[in-house]
Amino acid sequence: QRGRLARTIGTMKRITLLRHAKSSWDEPGLSDFDRPLNPRGRRNAPEMGRRLKARGQVPDLLISSPALRALTTARMAAREMGFPEGRIIEEPSLYHASGGRILAIVNSLESLAEHLMLVGHNPGFNDFVNCLSEARVDNLPTAAIFCVDFDVDDWSEIVPGKGRFVYFDYPKRPFDR
Repeated sequence: QRGRLARTIGTMKRITLLRHAKSSWDEPGLSDFDRPLNPRGRRNAPEMGRRLKARGQVPDLLISSPALRALTTARMAAREMGFPEGRIIEEPSLYHASGGRILAIVNSLESLAEHLMLVGHNPGFNDFVNCLSEARVDNLPTAAIFCVDFDVDDWSEIVPGKGRFVYFDYPKRPFDR
């Protein structure tokens, strides 16, 4: 019976998606990839990290798009959560990835991590969020967090529609643990 309980406890994977915070359009000649956060984004990214920490939702694994606005968001949130910035993994294929590509990234993970955080972009993040569970989001705002659980042992077992919605949060929403 003890062995059965241990197997039951270890059968969950959590995905937390964090869309990059608000970026700046002040430099028209700058490439999309190199756009920095604007002042609101620099306030919101750490705030969302603090909210994650307050919920006890610090991931085991954090993977970010390497685009400046996403990576800056990931670093600022990580700092507030107490997640080591040096452990953030940059995944080039997350930059403007489709929902299907994001699922492929998740399914390819071999990590023993139980809680994965991805930091990236719309429209792919919005598409991915809407395929994970019964919850629907019309538009995942900048710096929004969407969290979903899966009753699976391995990342390769995550499939659309089988997730259990946990919560959705964004900077303009009053914080409620």
